[in-house]
Amino acid sequence: MSTSPAAEPDPVEPSPTTPARPAAQPAGGPPPGAAPAPATGRLLAIPLPPLPDVRPGDDLAALIADAVGAGAALDPELALRPGDVLVVTQKVVSKAEGRIVDLRTVEPRPEAVAFATRWNRDPRQVEVVLRESASVVRMERGVIVSRTRQGYVCANAGVDASNTDAEDLVTLLPEDADASARRIRERLAELLGIDVAIAVADSFGRPWRWGITDVALGVAGFAPLADFRGLTDTTGRELHATVVAVADEICSAAELASGKTSRQPVVLVRGAPLPSGDGSIARDVVMPEAFDLFA
Repeated sequence: MSTSPAAEPDPVEPSPTTPARPAAQPAGGPPPGAAPAPATGRLLAIPLPPLPDVRPGDDLAALIADAVGAGAALDPELALRPGDVLVVTQKVVSKAEGRIVDLRTVEPRPEAVAFATRWNRDPRQVEVVLRESASVVRMERGVIVSRTRQGYVCANAGVDASNTDAEDLVTLLPEDADASARRIRERLAELLGIDVAIAVADSFGRPWRWGITDVALGVAGFAPLADFRGLTDTTGRELHATVVAVADEICSAAELASGKTSRQPVVLVRGAPLPSGDGSIARDVVMPEAFDLFA
């Protein structure tokens, strides 16, 4: 895998409402990104009514459109508006896209069997994790931390056995969650006649902290980062390193509203300050390996 950082985009041109930004990429930081949107002072996160069980090949956007209509019938405030974000869990996206593996079809390699035996894991699931890993960062104490082919660094390469409706099934991450978000957004525009932003969310752990939080795997309709570098704080001091992960924060807020066991995989988030642009998690958020300080 290449370790060269992505090429820098052209500097953002200043405007009366967008201060000039540094043209060069700061050491250890991402390229210049989208200007932050003004804070709204009010944020709503409301789960839509439950979806039916999602199967491979289902028109997920149509199921979401039905949930939007059902929610608006119960509460007119849930009718979609420009600036809204629909946060969709990775699990239903993966199911609709057929990213499912039947463990009964998996023949684990000796390494997977040895690791599973030592740490009381299912060797078939360990095998799937290894197959989904572009590289293994750590494989110790029953934990596998991988860099996936999509570039994410996460536990078990995103392979998940929860909420799969069958004991021997696991789901994989979407092949391209940004593309998944774009397809849902475009299809919803066709069905509902309104353009809303989409985020595909999944739960990730954090280095040196217990617990998980939801982050964005893919987005469509907004830039996932708000770049405050070159702006000033409340005391007039220039900011040099502040880049806010807006998409991740939106996904975390959505998960607090829906919870893990509600069977409500779509959450309407309203009032989030969306940076303008049509961004990408893979391009804008996933850190190139060249920036890994622990490699």
